[in-house]
Amino acid sequence: MSAAAAAEMLSLRRFGDDQIVTLAKLVIENAFQPIVEAGTGAVFGYETLMRGFERLGFESPLELLDRAEATGQLMPLEHMINSRAFAGFAGLPEFSSRTLFVNFDARLIGMEGDIVERLGSHLKRSDIPPSSICFELSERFDNLRMPAFADLIKRLRLAGFKLALDDFGVGFNGLKLLCDQPVDYVKIDRHFISGIDASPRKRHLVRHVVSTAHALGTRVVAEGVETEAEFSTCRDLGCDLVQGYFVARPTVHFAELQPSYPHLVQTAEVRRPSASIDSILIRKQIEQVPAVNEASGLDSVFELFRKSPQRSFFPVLNANGEPRGVLHEYHVKEMIYHPFGRDLLKNHIYQRHIAHFVSPAPIADLETPAEEMLKIFAGMDGSDCVILTENMRYAGILSASSLLKIINEKQLKLAQEQNPLTGLPGNRAIRDYVQEAVLDEDETRYFCYCDFDSFKPFNDYYGFQKGDVAISLFAALMRRHFIGEEKFLGHVGGDDFFIGVRGWTRAELEEVLTRILEEFRADIRQHYSAEHQAAGYMTGHGRSGETTYFPLMRCSIAVLELPEGLVFSDALAVSARIAEIKSLAKESDDGLVFGTFGHGAE
Repeated sequence: MSAAAAAEMLSLRRFGDDQIVTLAKLVIENAFQPIVEAGTGAVFGYETLMRGFERLGFESPLELLDRAEATGQLMPLEHMINSRAFAGFAGLPEFSSRTLFVNFDARLIGMEGDIVERLGSHLKRSDIPPSSICFELSERFDNLRMPAFADLIKRLRLAGFKLALDDFGVGFNGLKLLCDQPVDYVKIDRHFISGIDASPRKRHLVRHVVSTAHALGTRVVAEGVETEAEFSTCRDLGCDLVQGYFVARPTVHFAELQPSYPHLVQTAEVRRPSASIDSILIRKQIEQVPAVNEASGLDSVFELFRKSPQRSFFPVLNANGEPRGVLHEYHVKEMIYHPFGRDLLKNHIYQRHIAHFVSPAPIADLETPAEEMLKIFAGMDGSDCVILTENMRYAGILSASSLLKIINEKQLKLAQEQNPLTGLPGNRAIRDYVQEAVLDEDETRYFCYCDFDSFKPFNDYYGFQKGDVAISLFAALMRRHFIGEEKFLGHVGGDDFFIGVRGWTRAELEEVLTRILEEFRADIRQHYSAEHQAAGYMTGHGRSGETTYFPLMRCSIAVLELPEGLVFSDALAVSARIAEIKSLAKESDDGLVFGTFGHGAE
């Protein structure tokens, strides 16, 4: 700190702690840090952060808030900071389609005045809808010990505000709050994000937090993302939103904020996989059910039920188009059919609106695999549907019957694409397997690409029936030696095959593959004539028509190893690496070459 800054700080501090709010008005600024959609790089919202606290002699915002609380000035200080944040947010272009994340200090509960009412008046002055504000509930305090906490959460949600669990995983009662309170977002603490690309334990924990949150209809924010590797890993693990220095640093100059960040958009486009069979089938089955806005009057719900008497529920969205849950007919049926029920619901004294009747529902992105959707659906008892989103916004619903139909159609589709000669899955299934396996770093994975050497001259000389025998023979050897759920067998086409294995050691896999190669070489030899067997080769015509000597057929296998803990989303890189190893396998004596991703063959 410079001498001038130190002098300024001392000059401010000499007024005493009872002047914290007065002095804060002079030096405290609001900085906004972008929070972006992991899949697109588009800005979803901003977290408002405090800057200038050091000029009052404090080392962190928390220290300033603690001192304000100790001196009875927490409420006016928060009032000043939030009012400025709301005003700054309202001045941003397209603020109505963004979300402002605001830290909520639980120590305000029980203080003088109605917090919800005061917040509402702030927003009205700035013309901001409550659904554009998300209050972050920190695990720093044991909120559950405060009797009025649960009631405040309910009132904030009914007022249309969104809620997030901040610092998830490092404080008090995070899982209990996630279980008991209908929060919209979980913000995973930086501790679990730092170095996540190199830590299998962190990836394992984050993956399960994401899975649990999605099953509860809650979105996940990765905090403190500082590197491209961390960003890619968080996105691949299913985090919906990311925040951190790799995206953008907090700024008090709001003109610097962008609607999207090009380096994130490019990363998303380069690594975006092609559509899987699950995605294609899900998009065909999605049901475009009309949704109601939580801020709309109950008359709009009555009208929907009147027009669609066969439907028992409708999705409920906030003003930003994000799902909030579903509204069931039975929630309002008693009031609808009661002689004075509709009049009572419209009565301002009764003060009931759509938000009072919303039930949580599981949420999944359109790109979520069908089997995972079914698990999410089954994990939330009493759900009527899975609400589907695309880029965080409502896209439609899937019922249980639709999900089962998708999975059945997927199995039929895969059966249709099986190679008619070998009965093994084809290229689409192989591609989907590779795309899924590169993201699953819990175990070592091996991709084995098998290709016959000297197959064409054999097929040309002996006929395609004999060629089919060779192909069927190798498929039978694969089935004989690879049994179990941790193996995947595929037929790329012609004399090319694929074997996927997880959880084995290299020594175990090498032993089995060596045995297959030896047995295939011995068995296929019997299908040559005695003359060719004795010579050890056959003659044929090369590409230019010249007479060429071809050794007896064998198979070459190129094996790409993805070590435990390695995760990436560019499945196309697998093909490039395999091509390198395949050429080495064909040149090798035994036809078997191993290589690891990013390293030379071994």
